[in-house]
Amino acid sequence: MLKRGLRFEVMLCVWLGVLACVAGGTVASAQQQPAGEAPAGVQQPAGPADEYGRGVPRSAMLGFLLACREGDYERAAAYLDLRRLDAKERGRGAVLARQLKFVLDQELWVEIERLSQQPEGYPGDGLPSYRDRVGTIHTEEGPVEVLLQRVPRGDGVSIWKISSATVARIPALYNEFSYGPLEGWLPTWMLKANLFEIALWQWLGLMVLVVLAFLISWLGANGVLALGRPLVARSQTDFDDRLLAAVLGPLRLVIGLLAFHLGSLTLSLSVPARLFFSGMATALALLALTWLVFRVIDIFGNVVEKRFKDQGVGGSNRFVPLGRKTLKATLGVLAFLVFVDSFTPFEVTALIAGLGVGGIAVALAAQKTLENVFGYLMIIADRPVAEGDFCRFGDQIGTVEEFGLRSTKMRTLDRTVVTIPNSEFSSMKLENFAKRDRIRFHTILGLRYETTPDQLRHLLVEIRRLLLSHAKVHPDPARVRFVGFGAYSLDVEISAYVCTSDWAEFLGVREDLLLRLMDIVAASGSGFAFPSHTTYVARDDGLDAERVRTAEEKVRAWRERGELPLPDFAEESKTALNDTVRYPPEGSAASSG
Repeated sequence: MLKRGLRFEVMLCVWLGVLACVAGGTVASAQQQPAGEAPAGVQQPAGPADEYGRGVPRSAMLGFLLACREGDYERAAAYLDLRRLDAKERGRGAVLARQLKFVLDQELWVEIERLSQQPEGYPGDGLPSYRDRVGTIHTEEGPVEVLLQRVPRGDGVSIWKISSATVARIPALYNEFSYGPLEGWLPTWMLKANLFEIALWQWLGLMVLVVLAFLISWLGANGVLALGRPLVARSQTDFDDRLLAAVLGPLRLVIGLLAFHLGSLTLSLSVPARLFFSGMATALALLALTWLVFRVIDIFGNVVEKRFKDQGVGGSNRFVPLGRKTLKATLGVLAFLVFVDSFTPFEVTALIAGLGVGGIAVALAAQKTLENVFGYLMIIADRPVAEGDFCRFGDQIGTVEEFGLRSTKMRTLDRTVVTIPNSEFSSMKLENFAKRDRIRFHTILGLRYETTPDQLRHLLVEIRRLLLSHAKVHPDPARVRFVGFGAYSLDVEISAYVCTSDWAEFLGVREDLLLRLMDIVAASGSGFAFPSHTTYVARDDGLDAERVRTAEEKVRAWRERGELPLPDFAEESKTALNDTVRYPPEGSAASSG
């Protein structure tokens, strides 16, 4: 955990450093000419010819900014109206140009493209025809207008310069927005040298801030962790422990960003730089929030999976990864749209409208795919069958091998694999054999018509005795009934449930029951009827008279004692008979006795 956090903090420092470099490039281009604008000295077509391009307001202000950016403050002084200054003050034109550029960097982002390109300036701005407004600087004493003024050149041609009223306010503005005491003890070369419109000492300050942000974020997050551990230790679950660990990474990022942002306010960065760092801090805060939400989603997903597993509904866990990914994707798209809307010039509403139209087209094209996905969701939600279940689907029987987003794979009795689209599989009639707790034993005995009623009664009693006493047959219900006179037989229906869900074991129990039924029929002196259209002449021994007499006497004795078990055995007899017939039978290789 500590190693992961350390790697994150190192990456934070690297990224903040990179962002600072990118900020320099952004700041450098913030006050450059628009695409296709000529550099200083190239005159606008609509204005008078001028060596410095001062024929229109836009080119005049652009020439001043470019001259200052190149460090040529003597040329920048040519854009200032110094007529109202005395000779001594006029000699400080380069100093005034440098001070004005500094104030503009600190307090006013000059939007060059908003200035007029006409020699007469903007006629409807509420100012005299010979003045144009560059912007407003808010000071402690009130707002100060930065103005351009149309003044006569030495040869009488009117050109545009920064007005004398603005020039007169430059010293006061510089005193208010300058570096203050830093100018007294920092070397001059550190104040004047700059890279991408950011002074050298400010670059050094940004580097120090990166290191301090790293340390503060580490200490702050560890302090929160130290305070939170005693609280989470009181709970009996590990949910809050994992939640605290999940918060730690995003918390470090937020603390580091906050420390860096607050520290950058002390560096007197230019307006473009401040706007850039503020925007990047907001973007990274959005990233930290998204990161935190993603971690919380993972934690809740793990908790839900564990709860499903504990409750024995593991099949529902298929929903959790799908729901987790869907929720993350949705939040990721929302975060991206917020970022695009806040930090780019793109119109998010148009983008969303385009996505809506495209989504409809994709949905129409992927209709069958979506049907199969919804079929998968219905199968997982309803859980009629699970992987590994033996079931009947449609007119086939097989074992479920795998559920996919598009199809379900079934292994048939022929050992082939049948792939069924989920939209069809979810609408099939499914019979799940794996869910049954018992297997029904059902058969009909067809006895010969020579069987006497008492002989049939004896046979019914003995079969019921068998079902009630068999260890693998559930006593309720265990039905044996004489159900009718067939075309060539007396029909006895037997219905009971074998206490097993294993089909192979059921086959063994059924075999044992059928063999015992054969013994009971033989012992009763009856026999199985069989259809035949063959005419033959033979001596028929008929029924065994001795066995018939024995069975009839036994039934007569039951009747005389009032113990005839018809239509059912007495409860005490059922209890006495329970599990008296051993299974597997004696002599069987599977018998443990």
